[in-house]
Amino acid sequence: MGDRIRKLKKIRIHNEGTNTLVYSMTAIVLVAACLWHAFDSKVAFWTFAAVFGTAWSVVLNFYRCPIRYFNGDTGRVVVAPADGRVVVVEEVEENDYLHERRLMVSIFMSLFNVHANWFPVDGKVLFVKHRDGNYHKAWLPKASEENEHADVMIETPEGHKVLCRQIAGAMARRIVTYAKAGEECFIDEHLGFIKLGSRVDVFLPLGSEVCVKMGQATTGDLTVIAKLP
Repeated sequence: MGDRIRKLKKIRIHNEGTNTLVYSMTAIVLVAACLWHAFDSKVAFWTFAAVFGTAWSVVLNFYRCPIRYFNGDTGRVVVAPADGRVVVVEEVEENDYLHERRLMVSIFMSLFNVHANWFPVDGKVLFVKHRDGNYHKAWLPKASEENEHADVMIETPEGHKVLCRQIAGAMARRIVTYAKAGEECFIDEHLGFIKLGSRVDVFLPLGSEVCVKMGQATTGDLTVIAKLP
């Protein structure tokens, strides 16, 4: 019982979802109350309560925000910036900023994953840029370049530059980025939040040791996805 209580204390609701959850619950309660008093038969009430109660529970699950801490030395370590599954591990040409070949690891987040994003490495934020774009399905290769996305470039204490890209998906319509240029950042800190299905790409220097494989599930801030050269 004690372990269960301690586990629950480590889970909270992300502040990005507070207003949405409060307003939607208020609306559901008001409509349900009207249905209860308006009809002698309670079929409409129970149908509404079941459907919208389930939908609200899904949204509540979406906005959960576990409190996590990486256990170990963070030197040269790259942690998963998001919960989800690995959909890309390949070398690509990064032509927007670095203009060189990079090792890209991409993590797709479904509706049922935690959607808070963590910094993948310790370091300093060099810049943050947001680009408008399309809303292709997030797991498609073209999503990385064509979808709306936010780019955060980080320089590690060892001098490596790591690009982290938050990508909006077919359902996602809002990318929130907390990173600010010039500030130091650390593993365990939140980089941002993406609402609904989406994806995060991490562009690493060639020679990095990949520690995950295609299709593998990741836990944000805990799963080591790579080690820098």
